[in-house]
Amino acid sequence: MPRLSDSMEDGTILKWLKAEGETVNVGDDLIEIETDKATITYASEAEGTVQIIAAEGTTHPVGAVIATVGEPTPADARPSGNGREPAAVADQTQPPAQVPSGSATPLAKRAAQMHRVDLGGLRGSGPRGRITRADVLAAAGVAPPAPAPATPARPATASAPRHDTARGEPEIRTPSRVQQVIAQRMVTAHTTIPSFEVQTEVAMDEAVALRARLKDIAGDQAVPSLNDLVIKACGLALRGHPRVNASYVDGQFQLHPRINVGFAVATEDALIVPTLDDADIKSLGVIADQTRRLTERARSGEITPAELAGATFTVSNLGMYGMTAIRPLINPPQVAILGIGATRQTLARAGAEIVDRTLATLTLSSDHRILYGADAARFLADVKSLLEAPLRLML
Repeated sequence: MPRLSDSMEDGTILKWLKAEGETVNVGDDLIEIETDKATITYASEAEGTVQIIAAEGTTHPVGAVIATVGEPTPADARPSGNGREPAAVADQTQPPAQVPSGSATPLAKRAAQMHRVDLGGLRGSGPRGRITRADVLAAAGVAPPAPAPATPARPATASAPRHDTARGEPEIRTPSRVQQVIAQRMVTAHTTIPSFEVQTEVAMDEAVALRARLKDIAGDQAVPSLNDLVIKACGLALRGHPRVNASYVDGQFQLHPRINVGFAVATEDALIVPTLDDADIKSLGVIADQTRRLTERARSGEITPAELAGATFTVSNLGMYGMTAIRPLINPPQVAILGIGATRQTLARAGAEIVDRTLATLTLSSDHRILYGADAARFLADVKSLLEAPLRLML
């Protein structure tokens, strides 16, 4: 199981793209894997004959053997393919282990050949001294897989509670790997991070006017959205606030030299956060082009782990759904996230006159272990200042 993202601990095999015994070349698409971030198509790094070990639908830790690509091996030397073999790779350049006739169970033989264990020196713990698979794994220094916990029997009841039947028979859906990871991280963010929010209203009139002018002259180029303007403003503001562009890990502050802004993208059944690297030094045109490309790739399922990794700050925008404000949860180990509400028309006093204003609500959620109220307020004030005088974003 390859490591396809920095935070990946295990992956689920969705589909084998090559059949058992089929020949593949380097770079051929081999397997679809669901990770903690997205579904990834993984290409073969070797050429030869595919021998599938782990079945579709099974989940395995990073490093576990799920298939081999190379010279075919005898059928009785291969793992059973049920996803329970330990994560070890046999050295196929050595001769197979010698298996004494009549002294080892079939599972022990396969385990011995996989781990290159000499059965001649083992003392069996099975009936009449037979060598078991557990004996071989112990000799190889590999822990056997833990047995699945028994499902407790449900107590019999005379009748189901009324409230269960009143709602009708539910449709049960198992969360995808991405949905499970999102749930775990949000629980972590809610229960372990002492967060707080600061909020401000931003006059977006100049930003809306700038976008209209850019749209008139863009031609075939991507036109920056208001979200792109916010990403650029955050990138520039983060330069002066290194603790906002940081991580809190193992009780220490990690201040990052690069400013990489993640932006939340709603897909059909998950929330994906692509990363715009070096947001502080890229032009608005480049930001517009890259955010559109990354958004399309996220929604089509083609985005890669590299395009989802490395964010130091996140922007989450629900304005397109008409929501006036959002209080987003921090995505650890980041220490802050900015929520953007919809632009809305209001009336405001300008001296003795009543004028139209286009306002948007910005809410910054911050980790109180590294950021304090004044830190968050100063950063948000800088973002507000840049958006209200957006020509500074183009310098």
